[in-house]
Amino acid sequence: MSFLLVAPDVVAAAASDLAQVGSMFSAANSAAATQTTAVLAAGTDEVSAAIAALFGLHGQSYQALSARAEAFHAQFVQALSGNAGLYASAEAATAQSIVLDPLNSLSVLLTGRPLIGNGANGLPGSGLAGGPGGWLIGDGGNGGSGGLAQQGGNGGAAGLFGTGGAGGAGGSNGLNNGANGGSGGTGGLLYGAGGAGGAGGAGFANGGNGGSGGHAGLVGNGGAGGAGGLGNAGLLVGGGNGGQGGAGGVLFGNGGAGGAGGLGGVLVGGAGGDGGNAGLFGGTAGAGGAGGDSLGDAAGAGGNGGQAGLFGTGGAGGTGGTSSVSQGGAGGDGGRGGLISGSGGAGGTGGEANVLTNIDTATGGAGGNGGAAGLFGLGGAGGTGGVGYADTLGAIATGGTGGAGGAGGALIGNGGIGGTGGAGFVAAGATGEGGNGGNGGKAGLIGNGGSGGSVGMPGPNGIGSGTGGNGGDAQLIGNGGNGGNAGDALFGNPGNPGGGGLLLGEPGQPGL
Repeated sequence: MSFLLVAPDVVAAAASDLAQVGSMFSAANSAAATQTTAVLAAGTDEVSAAIAALFGLHGQSYQALSARAEAFHAQFVQALSGNAGLYASAEAATAQSIVLDPLNSLSVLLTGRPLIGNGANGLPGSGLAGGPGGWLIGDGGNGGSGGLAQQGGNGGAAGLFGTGGAGGAGGSNGLNNGANGGSGGTGGLLYGAGGAGGAGGAGFANGGNGGSGGHAGLVGNGGAGGAGGLGNAGLLVGGGNGGQGGAGGVLFGNGGAGGAGGLGGVLVGGAGGDGGNAGLFGGTAGAGGAGGDSLGDAAGAGGNGGQAGLFGTGGAGGTGGTSSVSQGGAGGDGGRGGLISGSGGAGGTGGEANVLTNIDTATGGAGGNGGAAGLFGLGGAGGTGGVGYADTLGAIATGGTGGAGGAGGALIGNGGIGGTGGAGFVAAGATGEGGNGGNGGKAGLIGNGGSGGSVGMPGPNGIGSGTGGNGGDAQLIGNGGNGGNAGDALFGNPGNPGGGGLLLGEPGQPGL
């Protein structure tokens, strides 16, 4: 057997020297081109002209040959330089393997886990969990998808540094409920994001629930929750619930978003998953997942937003799902802002309701309430109520109630505004009423109260009987919030104004 010894640094240096030689030849050829390719005749006679043309032709031929030689030289230098890099990479990989392989083998023998390296992925259709990453550095393996009616595998955990593996999708089931998705793996203990949860499987009956997102370690973002499965692709029974978002890092990190609820058939849509909480010293909490739609019953509610730590913004509530027959899903509540500083999350919008027969009543989902602030911050806005829509004679449609605004910071902060009520849209001959407005949030010791939400737009046959939201009160210093407008001056009720501050401030204006 023959052996080849290569010194990558020597090869790289030779390639650099050859490149300089090529540059020198190229410069010399360029300098000689003008004098050798267009030689002037020594005289005006025919013999002198023929001799000059002959020398010029030789010069042009030399330049053409030089160009080909220069191209070959450049290709040779490029190949030599590239091979030097390949040899260096192979040498580094070999050295790393020589050092790491014995250590990893010993670590696996003693603990079942390598020191450095990524965990193995679970095989598709097996439902097996992903392998853990290396103790020091390494991502967790992804969980395998579930087989028939089999839960998806959980994602593997990372080591000190790394990302958790994603959970596997739950298996479908043609006879019963779909299987749940696997949970995402935990992120690196010191740094790394959690893995996303797996989606729930579709079922002949109910869809499977989505897996929860993995939590982060000290610093990192939580994984997103998995989406809920469909109830027989939305033809029968109910959808699965979305998975909860993973928590952000213990010190710093954003919470993961909640998973969306699955589509329901003759029963309710799945609820959206709640958002994950943020880190203690910083980060935005995760938003709640959207509620699942329903073809034959109430839609799923949106998930609630996650909570902030000491500093940060609360997560927004998820949007409610849409129902084709009766009740839209409620919007999720916004999460609390940071205990010391941070605004509350906004409430989610209520889901729509659409009816197609005159025996049904369409009611939009209520908007979610805004999250409260901590010591300093703004209260979250209340979510808008969902639209109620009737498409047939004799049906009744009512918009959803707007969500209440969150309270402002206990020391300094304005209250959140109340959500507007949902509109009551109707076809000719149907009755539609707008939803009530949400109340404005209370202010802190210093700050203004939030305005109340107005009543939603009524349909052409509605009388506008809704009530506007009340304005939020100020406390020591600040103005009260204005009341929300009524749907109709004759039949509706405008919202009451909020009171002004005890030391300084004016009350708000009543709604119209």
